[in-house]
Amino acid sequence: MAKSRVALLVGGHSSEREVSLASGQNVLNRLNPERYEVRVFDPAVDLARLVEAAPNLDVVFPVLHGAAGEDGSIQGLLSLLGLPYVGSGVLASALCLDKKAAKDVYRQNNCPVAQDLLCLSQTPLEEQIKAISTTIGFPVVIKPLDQGSSVGLTIAQSPEEALVALKKAFELSKQALAEKFIKGRELTVAVLGNDRPKALPPIEIIPGPGHGFFDYEAKYAPGQAQEICPAHLTPEETLKVQDLALLAHKALGCRGLSRTDFILAEGIFYLLETNTLPGLTENSLLPKAALAAGLSFPALLDTLIDLALDLD
Repeated sequence: MAKSRVALLVGGHSSEREVSLASGQNVLNRLNPERYEVRVFDPAVDLARLVEAAPNLDVVFPVLHGAAGEDGSIQGLLSLLGLPYVGSGVLASALCLDKKAAKDVYRQNNCPVAQDLLCLSQTPLEEQIKAISTTIGFPVVIKPLDQGSSVGLTIAQSPEEALVALKKAFELSKQALAEKFIKGRELTVAVLGNDRPKALPPIEIIPGPGHGFFDYEAKYAPGQAQEICPAHLTPEETLKVQDLALLAHKALGCRGLSRTDFILAEGIFYLLETNTLPGLTENSLLPKAALAAGLSFPALLDTLIDLALDLD
């Protein structure tokens, strides 16, 4: 049987480039060499080479995060080239990376979300701090609108801290989202599938000492967070949060895979955001959830490629 010719996309231009490179190396190491012939491309430097190679490729596996990797840009190029690829299409990718747009979809589908306020870099900071103070209050979560891995995210306890947080967020994006801080348990649920998606076991994330939330370091540095899979939930709670993750996956138009983050507070699962290309490093959450569902990492990669080729 002929091997499938896979283009593995890693790196890119975003603030999550290093995470992408680590995920990509892990994927490259674990793709079955008897089943796949893999070529690696970095969109930051290899776009012309990728276009040239397109006629000799069977499928593309983007292991990219953030702007120009997870926002629909690369997906649009791959669609124009007529190449099947792992993960969601242009619209779903763009929707999910835009945290405000994704929350609007959640609201339209009656999903619980935290109160929020869109902040614009061209609006005077003092006006925005006043609006945050009067409409949301403190503490407040402030994050760039289109970044992942908690890059640029701050929990501000006061107007003064919110001012610093907004400046930090605007260094990464022209827009930021201010959200009411909800104290509760952090959970995430991955979903696999196209027309018949299935939710994987929920994971509870308990940040280690020194981490007020699941920040960048806690996500990627070993031993900085406790990740419990399956999460310690009742059967009813497990079904509820899985149903919400499936609803988000379908409502946003995701395909192949997604991972939705939640806060559980007073019996309510608040949706935070949905990731269309979650990390695939050794410490990443999706592989842990897949393993709990009986899928080894190589089997997970096979599944994602089969979904891209509509072989599920």
